Amino acid sequence: MQLDETLHAAFRREAEHLDGVDLAAYEKYDRDPCEPIIGLGPREAPIGFFGRDPGEQEVRWGEPFIGAGGQKVREGLYRAIHGTAMPDFAASREIGRSAFWANTVPYKPTGNKAWSMAVKRRFQPLMAAVLIDGWQGRELITLGREAFLWFGIGQSRETRQALEAFWKRDDRFETHHDTTLTLENGHQATFRLHPLPHPSPLNQTWYKRFPELLAARLESLDAARRLGWA
Repeated sequence: MQLDETLHAAFRREAEHLDGVDLAAYEKYDRDPCEPIIGLGPREAPIGFFGRDPGEQEVRWGEPFIGAGGQKVREGLYRAIHGTAMPDFAASREIGRSAFWANTVPYKPTGNKAWSMAVKRRFQPLMAAVLIDGWQGRELITLGREAFLWFGIGQSRETRQALEAFWKRDDRFETHHDTTLTLENGHQATFRLHPLPHPSPLNQTWYKRFPELLAARLESLDAARRLGWA
C-alpha cells in the first residue's frame, strides 16, 4: 500500500514547519526528516498496530515498530504465526509485511518525548485519513494510553468520554472497544480497538506481562489465519 500522493504531500508540508523533530537522528542515518514513517502494509490487511511515534531505529530503517519495543510486538506476531521464537532481525521485518502499522505522529521527536497535544491535533486529520480512506481493515491493536486516546482527538465529547472510561477499566487489555472516527469531509469508519500497554522496559507495571497479553490478543483475532500465514 502506498500513500495517496496528495496525502503524502500534505504530511511533508506539515513536517517542514514541525518543531521538535529529532533532526540529529535523521541526519545520522541520512534520512529525510519530512518523510513520514508509516509502515502501511497491504491495503486489505485485516489487522493493524497503532502506536505513539517512531524512535531512532525506525528512522534508521524507515519502518515503524522496528526498534526495541517494536521487536517485542513483532516477536509476538512471529510466535503466533509460526509457533517458534523469531530467529533474527530479517525475520522481524518480513513478518510485519502482512499487517498494517502506523503511529499518532509519523516523525521522531527529540528525546523520544511524546508529541504535544497541539502536534497530535495538527497531524490527526492526515493520519485519520490514512486509517479511514487508505486502509480497509478495522481491527487495531493500540499500544499504550496515548495511542488509544488518540481516537478521541477531534471527535465528539461522548466519544472522548467513552474512550477515557474504557481506559480506566481493569479489563481494558482483555476486551475491545468500538469507536467511530470521522473526518471533516464526512468520511468515517468504526474501528475495533484492542488496547495493550506500551511495550517499553520503562513501563515496569506491564512490561513482563506484555508477551502474554499480546499473545492473547493475536489468538482472539485469529491472526495467523487472517494475515494469510495459515
